[in-house]
Amino acid sequence: MMTLYPQLILDTLAAVRYPGSGKNLVEAGMIADNIRIDGMRVSFSILFDKPTDPFMKSVVKSAEAIIHARISKEVIVTITPESRQAPRPEPGRLLPQVGNIIGVSSGKGGVGKSTVAANLAVALARLGYRVGLLDADIFGPSMPKMFQAEDARPYSEEVDGRDLIVPIERYGVKLLSIGFFVDPDQATLWRGGMASNALKQLIGDADWGGLDYFLIDMPPGTSDIHLTLVQTVALTGVVVVSTPQAVALADARKGINMFTNDKVNVPILGLVENMAWFTPAELPGNRYYIFGREGAKRLAEEMHVPLLGQIPLVQSICESGDNGTPVALHADSVTGQAFLQLAEHVVQQVERRNAELAPTEVVHTHR
Repeated sequence: MMTLYPQLILDTLAAVRYPGSGKNLVEAGMIADNIRIDGMRVSFSILFDKPTDPFMKSVVKSAEAIIHARISKEVIVTITPESRQAPRPEPGRLLPQVGNIIGVSSGKGGVGKSTVAANLAVALARLGYRVGLLDADIFGPSMPKMFQAEDARPYSEEVDGRDLIVPIERYGVKLLSIGFFVDPDQATLWRGGMASNALKQLIGDADWGGLDYFLIDMPPGTSDIHLTLVQTVALTGVVVVSTPQAVALADARKGINMFTNDKVNVPILGLVENMAWFTPAELPGNRYYIFGREGAKRLAEEMHVPLLGQIPLVQSICESGDNGTPVALHADSVTGQAFLQLAEHVVQQVERRNAELAPTEVVHTHR
């Protein structure tokens, strides 16, 4: 009968290379000092830097295969993959220092949802709150441009045994976006699972620290990303953005239904009517209702949710977004005041929601 011993196992595993570095498992220090041998039974651990290592499964299979090929097929191999880094907390416990998690959603694109999210975050910061903003629009990130941070490259640092991404800070807001990690000139061609995993990393593998409000700018419509969010974090509530236009309102109604149905059960904090009217700079007293009048106000009444604010359509909002200086920074302007009032109304609704309703729970799927 063949005699197994630890050095034989190590010499054999030296033929397996880790794809991430090109070094063999022994050279890379990936074989833990816990090799156990009992007759023809062998057990040991392979160490990976992160619990989400993309090569974990393939390396474990290769290690088992090389032992069978070079020693004996009769060896019973038990390999335990372990992470040198502490594991990511469970869903629902990812942001223990965050007071309120607010989703900013819209039923369709083009209604100015990201503009509202960016300015709401800045306005909350101007009111003295600790604010974080996550750009969860994986396929169309816009926050890097809106915050003049297109060249930013967040780094990671070790916190409590984990390597965490450090959000950048602009205008008093902590900010992360997938746009910081991809080529802005290339389309992001990812399947739903890849996008969802990236989103989980931006939430759970980042050092958000203590926040009063954590805003999540969601992609338009209803998708895998929305489902991933409600399965990953317990949203305090959602702010729904729409224009007064009938087409936008029809989609906003569907978005409200998505969050309030029995399976998701996330409170709607209220509606924001964006582009409520057009006011030309040379005629500041005039209002032109080019997308319809008070459509979101009527929808709010119909759905029994608050109307949080009406934001006018003025050229300065577009220019400020393109220049990376959100208009909410300018409290002396009409639109700056509108966003500050919106922030105050959101705070009021959050306080009311927290006083009257139980905390939201993450959504659990059942197969």
